Amino acid sequence: MKKTKYIGTIGYALLLFINSFAQGNNEKIELIPYGDMNQWMVRTVDESFIIGGATKYLYEIASGDTLKNNTPYQNTLSPWATSSVMAKVSGIYKGSVTVFPEKRDDGYCARLETRIEEVKVFGVINLSVLATGSVFLGEMIEPVRDTKNPQSKLNHRILFDKCPVALEFDYKVSPGGKQVKATGFGKPKNLDIQNNAEACLYLQYRWEDEEGNIFAKRVATAYERYDKEVPEWQNAHRVPIYYGDISHETFFQPYMDLVKGEQTQYAKNSKGETKPIQEIGWAEPGTRPTHIVLRFSSGHGGAYIGTPNAKFWLDNVKLIYDE
Repeated sequence: MKKTKYIGTIGYALLLFINSFAQGNNEKIELIPYGDMNQWMVRTVDESFIIGGATKYLYEIASGDTLKNNTPYQNTLSPWATSSVMAKVSGIYKGSVTVFPEKRDDGYCARLETRIEEVKVFGVINLSVLATGSVFLGEMIEPVRDTKNPQSKLNHRILFDKCPVALEFDYKVSPGGKQVKATGFGKPKNLDIQNNAEACLYLQYRWEDEEGNIFAKRVATAYERYDKEVPEWQNAHRVPIYYGDISHETFFQPYMDLVKGEQTQYAKNSKGETKPIQEIGWAEPGTRPTHIVLRFSSGHGGAYIGTPNAKFWLDNVKLIYDE
């Protein structure tokens, strides 16, 4: 297979950061743009009259005036996207809100919350869909028009070529109990699985072939899950970033493995087409990344699986470098 280096689509590249400073003699800390969670933009979604005609307020980690008139959101300034989304299915508008700004000291933090959205129209629609609260670097492609292949609605397109040694953030968590699966088809199903909140970072080297298919090798991994209540803020919490093939390390967990199957992530290629990111192996030592995938979630089960009212609070997201 002929390979051509994949440089991604024009967009925001996290090659330079808006805020960085040194700590000690051998460490540099860089705040991810808007990672202090102090800037939020409000969106209004006027739901269709047939489902009640309510106005929903959605919140984006970005600056700007209120976005009205059911306008799809495009994050051209901030690299962050959220799981809050506007859907338009069979001409019916619906808003789902799972990420909220919350006051913290003199600023704000993000609260990620798992919720069940219900849509009921007598004789027409009766749906219960679980949505996990998530924030990630990339884009939510709006409006969402169906519940099929939810990963294909997320565009993980962020260019990145640095080699940090740790991910740092402030957090607290209320993971809740056992999970529920609610896809909108049939009744919600109880699962005998403890819910976990999670923080996940991948660095990848990507390329695309002549047909525009996207391939990747995993350069580095940082991943943690949280299944216990953490009611007090854990400030400047660090998750180490491990480089190369970690599949034989003692700390390795199956969820740290290469991404495959239903969890396969998507991105737009150089032609603007949305394609699956086919992660085909671990990168050789010394490989520099071309892209970053970063996600925080109030649940770990994937699409439509989680624990209602599970919460993950997040603030001050940074990357750490050795000088």
